[in-house]
Amino acid sequence: MKTITLFAGAVLGVLSFDSTAADIADLAISSASAKVQLQQVQRIGQVERDAHGTPLQRYAFQPVSQPQIVITSAAGSWNWAGQGALQIQVQNAMPWAVTLEVNVDGAAGQHLRAVVGLPAGPAQALVIPLHATSPRAFGMQAGPPMPFEDRASAVFVATTVEGAIDLAQVREVRLSMPAPQAVQQLLLGKMETSAGDSVLQDAYRNIVDQWGQYTRGHWPEKIDSDAALRSAHAQEQQRLLAQLAERHVLDAYGGRQNIALTRTGWFHTQKANGRWWLVTPDGHAFFSLGINTVTAADTRTYVQGREYMFADLPPDQSPWSAFYGSSDSRDAERGASAGIGANNGRWFDFYAANLYRLDGSNGLPDWRKRTLDRLQAWGFNTLGNWSDDALGKLHRVAYTLPIYINGEFGNVSSGFDYWGRMPDPFDPRFVQAVEHAVANAAASSHDDPWLLGYFADNELAWAGQGPQGRWGLAMGTLCGEARSAAKQAFIATLKKKYGAASKLASAWGITLGDWSALDATNFPAPEPNAAHPAIAEDYSAWLRHYADQYFSVVAAAMHRHDPHHLFLGGRFAVNTPEAVAACAQYCDVISFNVYADLPQHGVDLNAIHKLDKPVLITEFHFGSYDRGPFGKGVVSVWAEEQRGAAYARFVQAAASDPAIVGTHWFEYVDQPVTGRLIDGENSHIGLVGVTDIPFAGFVDAVQKANLGLRY
Repeated sequence: MKTITLFAGAVLGVLSFDSTAADIADLAISSASAKVQLQQVQRIGQVERDAHGTPLQRYAFQPVSQPQIVITSAAGSWNWAGQGALQIQVQNAMPWAVTLEVNVDGAAGQHLRAVVGLPAGPAQALVIPLHATSPRAFGMQAGPPMPFEDRASAVFVATTVEGAIDLAQVREVRLSMPAPQAVQQLLLGKMETSAGDSVLQDAYRNIVDQWGQYTRGHWPEKIDSDAALRSAHAQEQQRLLAQLAERHVLDAYGGRQNIALTRTGWFHTQKANGRWWLVTPDGHAFFSLGINTVTAADTRTYVQGREYMFADLPPDQSPWSAFYGSSDSRDAERGASAGIGANNGRWFDFYAANLYRLDGSNGLPDWRKRTLDRLQAWGFNTLGNWSDDALGKLHRVAYTLPIYINGEFGNVSSGFDYWGRMPDPFDPRFVQAVEHAVANAAASSHDDPWLLGYFADNELAWAGQGPQGRWGLAMGTLCGEARSAAKQAFIATLKKKYGAASKLASAWGITLGDWSALDATNFPAPEPNAAHPAIAEDYSAWLRHYADQYFSVVAAAMHRHDPHHLFLGGRFAVNTPEAVAACAQYCDVISFNVYADLPQHGVDLNAIHKLDKPVLITEFHFGSYDRGPFGKGVVSVWAEEQRGAAYARFVQAAASDPAIVGTHWFEYVDQPVTGRLIDGENSHIGLVGVTDIPFAGFVDAVQKANLGLRY
């Protein structure tokens, strides 16, 4: 830590919160070069000291919109050039976590901003990097929990900092709280700067052990030796044998023998007594309880360029060399990958390495048997998307297959391009790509009765963002280049309806000299508004035409190559009424990835009931951050103990709706602590951890919910 004196023409040094100079009334700091204003913040009592004897002053932040302490330079600005971090000694004096916002302001409106949740407990060094940073820059979507212990002292590093600033002209530091509901007290001590980024890197140093577990955390399933790993699995095997013996009486495919429906020899859908069902080949009602990504090949994480994060990385030599590999960088055009560092080169697969530790060279066959035993014991009957193909071929549970439609065809931006732009279904090359993709997917499974059906693509960008997001795909189509097949198809529909460009211009309230004006790249497509209802009408018609084209092309290819199996839809993450209606027309099932506390809060089921089509929830989960990985998933709970109850509520709510025919959890294995290859996701959302040990309390609750569902 570098301490520098604070005089005119010099750079920042120590600003001590414990000064008692009489000439600065009720201010926290007295210095020849710094002044402090307390805005709705009260200084309380005398100087206190922490366990290390460090002086601290108590401050009470009042319950107003933005109470803050403002520290300004008496000389107008400080020169912090060459400094890497700002450090403040702080202690949360409340029995709960407190949100503190730190702003460092410079010239011309420049500033850096960090928002941290300070936990209750002893004093700690709060470190704010003096540049923009985030866990994404380190290759992961969520950073390690704070604080961490560094040489017997607690250090809280703000791993996310936004903004930019000229460090040669720093004008003030503001410590504030966003609208506290009651008085919040903090103890504040010395503030200083330091050179370099070592503290930020220390936040990520040695965070993963040789088994891929988070080193700084503790939880019941965490192991500390290979012997402990084998012992945990041996104990689980005994439990599995007992659980399998208690399974309910089902047909060979997992259908309910007490609900007899039409027998066709293939999975199909049927509505009976006002309720939709999936039906097994043997003719019994089947509520699909599935898990996505049941595979041993989706847990790789990049190690190249961040070897310091791994405390005991196995050597790149036999037998561990089998679990190393390398990949090209992530797709920088995808929103999911934007800003992700450590995005290429050498990776390591901790999960696969742990399977080797457990089962040796027979790891994969043993894993497959153990995994299917678990799924059946826990009440699951379906392998969800992206699962190991070999598991389905073992014919113990139903399985699904993805259709990946890739190729050199046109695309359209809807404004929400997280996984990429929308495929242009009007491009003849798209039709060719669909034919190729469907033929490949159906080649080995078209006559397999254990196949539930196919998904086409995943989470396509059917809508944009914001209040006008519904119209994003229509507006994006008009904004495209003249050579866009979708754009020309849209223009053709407008010409057919309006005839003259002047009529379109009048209906939309725009200036349009002639039809050729629409060909312009980045044509300023108008947003729908109340004064010109024709815009929304035309956009809606186009969205339906676009979705009809996409789903009809895929459905036709599927029926040619596999007339037996179900078309399970496109796994909507964002959607429009037009896209859902088109899916209902051409697909056997409408599939939604629903990240909400209940299905009813993520899907407009009233609209679905009017369409009279079955629905499959193809992704949902509940995560927490107390089992290793730092992320809590899309929908989180406070602690591991709450995940099971959340699962039970969700699945029972789904089973209670007459249109919903199943739920698929995302996903089987926890994501790597340091992030998966594709986008750096690193959440605790699995049924098992990186050591392939199930999270016992959670899976017990899942099993109870699955076996006790009421329809």
